[in-house]
Amino acid sequence: MDRRAFLAGFAAVLAAPLAAEAQRVERVYRIGYLSIGSATGAVYIRPLEGFRQQLRELGWVEGRNIVIEFRFADGRADRLPGLAKELVRLKVDVITAVPTPAALAAKNATSTIPIVGMSLTEPVAVGLVASLARPGGNVTGVSYAFGTEIFGKQLELLRDVAPKVRRVAVLANPTSSPAYPQTLDAVRAAARSLGLELQLLEVGEPAEFDRTFAAMTKERADGLIVLINPMYAIQQKQIIDRAMNNKLPAIYEWKVFTQNGGLSSYGADVQDIYRRAAGFADKIIKGAKPADLPVERPTKVDLAINLKTAKALGLTVPPSLLARADAVIE
Repeated sequence: MDRRAFLAGFAAVLAAPLAAEAQRVERVYRIGYLSIGSATGAVYIRPLEGFRQQLRELGWVEGRNIVIEFRFADGRADRLPGLAKELVRLKVDVITAVPTPAALAAKNATSTIPIVGMSLTEPVAVGLVASLARPGGNVTGVSYAFGTEIFGKQLELLRDVAPKVRRVAVLANPTSSPAYPQTLDAVRAAARSLGLELQLLEVGEPAEFDRTFAAMTKERADGLIVLINPMYAIQQKQIIDRAMNNKLPAIYEWKVFTQNGGLSSYGADVQDIYRRAAGFADKIIKGAKPADLPVERPTKVDLAINLKTAKALGLTVPPSLLARADAVIE
């Protein structure tokens, strides 16, 4: 073998691993993230970190094999359709959407890009999926509600913490979800079964809070249940402060309200929902179809009690209730 042939063969041997390595370069997938929440609000950002952490645990590294395109509506549902269309124009591989209004906006924007909904409320009733077991289209995900029985449990817990409660104000946003009428029916049924009176107060704008809490005082409400929605999540400090100023024992749905000074909360573990949604995105990127992935219900529930708030309201929380709590804030 002459010197030229030897060098050419040697170069080919060196080049072979480099060519193989080039073939192994990972494709970078795009995940659209559509939220009605805020990019800075802790109530949405904390669960988002759980979503990103779960993706990392599944082998997806931002900047290496995935890119997440974030779109936040800052509590304005009217912005969601435009933001959803932006993600469609970017040709993302999957859209993750939270909560129901975001998932509806995404579905209206595309019938082909897979959509993973997070914290979905009544996904069948609002037309997101054909059924929980067989979604049938391009949408699947994780629902928020355990079922209507959760409202009865919340009212029971409120009465356990504040036994003198008889008339409960219900703070609700009528524009929060297409499933709002069903939610109200469930709350009313739960109150009847417990012998409690309800005072429904609908608030769709932050400017209405002062008037609403004044109405609670006028009608002698002695307890409060807050039905979660994006605007209330963003304005949680206003709600918590007014409940305290009016000496109203309150129960919320998200633990973060209790961590920030609310008396008590009982509802789905939101971070767990986001982590499970990351699992859906992983399966879809690897080839699964949303139509074949059943919508999952929450499996973890959080009961949280703020003892400092209870003391400020002159309440003594039963030791048996504290023993059941997942989080006790002191």
